[in-house]
Amino acid sequence: QVQLVESGGGLVQAGGSLRLSCAASGRTNSWYTMGWFRQAPGKEREFIAAITWSGGTTYYADSVKGRFTISRDNAKNTIDLQMNSLKLEDTAVYYCATNPYGLGYSTPNRYDYWGQGTQVTVSS
Repeated sequence: QVQLVESGGGLVQAGGSLRLSCAASGRTNSWYTMGWFRQAPGKEREFIAAITWSGGTTYYADSVKGRFTISRDNAKNTIDLQMNSLKLEDTAVYYCATNPYGLGYSTPNRYDYWGQGTQVTVSS
């Protein structure tokens, strides 16, 4: 079992920044690819970003490329998502998840463990 706990969400004005963190515990493996997803009310869960076990390769959705940065610290079993230039449409619950095989990084069903999510609300 792996436990994931997200933190750092909140209310921010458009154009502002937030930094989300995800702490992993339990049977963690630093070779997992880790990902961030989000889900807005009435919408499907959406891929945001992923990072390989070494941190050497990152992937981003087009909607956040250039604004969001994913990073990881394997020694601390954490991954972060720095979000800059936030837009109203970034409002959602954000989830981190583990991908044990590093395949299909943008596909939710490739991820086996999920956190409970943290709410990000961007206001005008």
